Amino acid sequence: MAALFGARVRKLRTAAGLTQAELGARTHVVSTRITQIERASGAKPTLELARALDAVLGADHLLVDLWPYVHREAFPDWSRRFMAYSERAVDIRQYAAHVVPGLLQTEDYARAVLKVGRTLGSKEQLEERVAIRMGRQKRLDTFDRPELWVVLDEAVLRRPVGGRAVMREQLARLLDAATERHVTVQVLPFDQGEHEVMGGSLTVLALPDGSEAAYTEGAHHGQLIEDPEEVRSFSLTYDRLRAAALPPLMSLGMIRSVMEDNHRGAKVPSRSERRRVAQEQLQQSGRRRLPGGGGRIPRRRPRP
Repeated sequence: MAALFGARVRKLRTAAGLTQAELGARTHVVSTRITQIERASGAKPTLELARALDAVLGADHLLVDLWPYVHREAFPDWSRRFMAYSERAVDIRQYAAHVVPGLLQTEDYARAVLKVGRTLGSKEQLEERVAIRMGRQKRLDTFDRPELWVVLDEAVLRRPVGGRAVMREQLARLLDAATERHVTVQVLPFDQGEHEVMGGSLTVLALPDGSEAAYTEGAHHGQLIEDPEEVRSFSLTYDRLRAAALPPLMSLGMIRSVMEDNHRGAKVPSRSERRRVAQEQLQQSGRRRLPGGGGRIPRRRPRP
């Protein structure tokens, strides 16, 4: 893909009658950088440079559209194959243990997640990864968009990734996405206890030819499963998670409740804290102490 990108740049540059030095000057890079791009050698072009080349060469977004495919080559083989499958899938079923799946992330949430990655060496690389992730979401707006079914562990809702404001926006995004007919969101609450995918995430993809693939992921590794028997096992595992999760309407109610608590923030004490303060106040006033469950104090009956 890097070679294809470079060939397109060279063809467009030649058609425009520009030398490499002239193109470099117009895009604010040295001529050797243009040489590297055209020969697919050296560092891959940044998104900013792809946009500049596109504008100067009048490529009508061709180079910008090619750019994510150039950078996909930086991912491991199994990750690239998973992304390729995802782009063709007619049905995507995901269980997320730690963070909101990429297809439903807001830009700020994605940036907060990606900036803690071990493979990023600069702010420029971070922004490139964010752009790639946001670009993949366009699939949900196409005519051949897949059915997306997401089960979120309750921990995903409770962890304030990026801070309260970013998390509130992300929770609102989940509520908005769930209004689409092709998107279903469920929450697996803590009280369901242990399950088969604790500590990782799971995705099951149904492809146009009727076959399926599964993908498991941890913090720093992933595995693509293509063996039909293994995939069938993971598909059953996903069905059990989906059955154990809250129904969609109850799940949205839980997301909304967490979002509202997030909005009020730390200024609102917890129920136990409010009960403790109330008990102390009652003790100081000489009244009866509230029961442990926070019940109401019985009123004295008037004397006859």
